[in-house]
Amino acid sequence: MSAPTGIDELLERVRAGYTRLGPREAYEASRAGALLVDIRYQALRERDGLIPGALVVERNELEWRLDPQGSHRAAEAAGHDLQVVVVCDEGYASSLAAASLHALGLHRATDLSGGFQSWKAAGLPVTAP
Repeated sequence: MSAPTGIDELLERVRAGYTRLGPREAYEASRAGALLVDIRYQALRERDGLIPGALVVERNELEWRLDPQGSHRAAEAAGHDLQVVVVCDEGYASSLAAASLHALGLHRATDLSGGFQSWKAAGLPVTAP
């Protein structure tokens, strides 16, 4: 039996499978048609605000809402070629979420390095809470 994998090693492994985006890159990707998906829980959205145009999907619903073949998919989940940029608060949970989307065939899924906090710190658009 192999030794258990710690979260830091797991994050390193899943992040090696795709290219993460910084705040400016994510902003430009969204302007070019990528779907920003905010998975932060409600209290954080109420505290810090929202990224205009981002689809809000709580983390526990993400796979059901973004699976293009799923019966509960969001209208935005139009196909497996969709570029999805997952946004959490600081860029940790979003990495695991992006890996899960890859497992569903969303091969262009990625996440925002540093999460919402890096977006806000970069001075990018935020709708006040």
